[in-house]
Amino acid sequence: MNLFRRRSVAALQAEVLTDKSLKRALGPVNLTALGIGAIIGAGIFVLTGQAAAQYAGPGIVYSFILSGLACAFAGLCYAEFASMIPLSGSAYTYGYATLGEFIAWIIGWNLILEYLFAASTVAVGWSGYVVSFLKDFGIAIPATFTSAPYDHLTPPGAHWWNLWQLFVNGWTSNGAVLNVPAVLIVAAVTILLVIGIKESVNFNNVIVALKLAVILTFIAVGVAYINLHNWHPFVPPTISPGHFGWSGVVRGAGVIFFAYIGFDAVSTAAQEAKNPQRDMPIALLGSLAICTVLYITVSLVLTGIVNYTQLNVSAPIAVAVNSLGPSLVWLEYFIKIGAIAGLSSVILVMLLGQPRIFYTMSKDGLLPPIFSAVHPKFRTPWIAQILTGVAAMLVAGLFPIGLLGELVSIGTLLAFAIVCAGVFVLRFTDPEIKRPFRTPVFWLIAPLGVLSCGYLMYGLPPDTWARLIVWIAIGVVIYFAYSCRHSKLERRHDKTR
Repeated sequence: MNLFRRRSVAALQAEVLTDKSLKRALGPVNLTALGIGAIIGAGIFVLTGQAAAQYAGPGIVYSFILSGLACAFAGLCYAEFASMIPLSGSAYTYGYATLGEFIAWIIGWNLILEYLFAASTVAVGWSGYVVSFLKDFGIAIPATFTSAPYDHLTPPGAHWWNLWQLFVNGWTSNGAVLNVPAVLIVAAVTILLVIGIKESVNFNNVIVALKLAVILTFIAVGVAYINLHNWHPFVPPTISPGHFGWSGVVRGAGVIFFAYIGFDAVSTAAQEAKNPQRDMPIALLGSLAICTVLYITVSLVLTGIVNYTQLNVSAPIAVAVNSLGPSLVWLEYFIKIGAIAGLSSVILVMLLGQPRIFYTMSKDGLLPPIFSAVHPKFRTPWIAQILTGVAAMLVAGLFPIGLLGELVSIGTLLAFAIVCAGVFVLRFTDPEIKRPFRTPVFWLIAPLGVLSCGYLMYGLPPDTWARLIVWIAIGVVIYFAYSCRHSKLERRHDKTR
């Protein structure tokens, strides 16, 4: 059994020309809007405030810069792969072509953490804004039906190698039943995605325009209310490792890395792009650049308006707007509507990405054929879409946002590091292959991508590492029990013996 057998890049490029099952309907504007739709969401409306309150204070600005640099390195590597192999598998396909099947499986398995858990995380943030918005009109939904029924605290003195202590202990029931709004939004978006890619993207374009208007309005109004005293100290003194000080800035960068993962979702739509060789690099790098500037600006304004200690809530921008006084109550409603709409588009893009990765893995034989079933009318991977939606509904309804966000970040960072390594390896193993976009100074950018992603992973809490280890272990069991035996590469090898 060859765990590191690779798919030929030439064969993958030929598949681009022959596989017409998914509809090519997306241009550069739609693809860039997909990226912005996925990036501008829970990171800016939810996690920015929480990471500032728990880890970095106003120094969350530095956290965004660190995460943005890591994403820039990864984005350049993604752009090379996405233009060279414009299929739906994203990092999974890139790993298959460079580092072998087993590594590709690990990437694909971790991308479940990125997309499915990201959709669930954002749905929890969406629920927080909806509850707050309805409360403004006197409609109070009992907390029993708007909160996760379980909380998790890392036991004091826990170490990453004590998996049982970190993964199993620390769970407490808080009396809630289910986060119903989070479940309902995932269900609605899943139905929309089953109906069709073009309809979904048109919806996303409208939402992106709305949330960009909201964010720019918040920045324009909020600048006048910045209190410079809220920025002192800009990096609060260390309380414990990972909580404030520069170690807190690094941990904050790892946690809010979740905010940037949307640019990767663009690559999952490569097989539905009209001209992927040209449009994918534009969309990947363009959406990342636009959103990095917005994140840094919003974090400065947010921590300038309100002291960072008050931002550990599910709707921190709403808290900042509330503090501006009754004369700006209109802005509070505007912000909440924009956040609700904006988070909806993130859920849409995340739930769009996961089934397309399942689709590609199924076509390779690593998942059952049901995951590559395409609806005869809508031409979408509808069964995989429904299964993903049901799983995301369960996760969103049952687990708290902090735990989900950290899981998403570590799974994504690992996938990004492997993509960067893949670009480096392929330059030596297949130097003559056609590359419509080439990562500049790859010998520097690719290693920096690996190192920066690894550094941010290092800063994440030990219980997050424990959950990643358990998650990978489950994936390894599935690979050897099913995937390696049904791999189409394995079957081709058997026929040639």
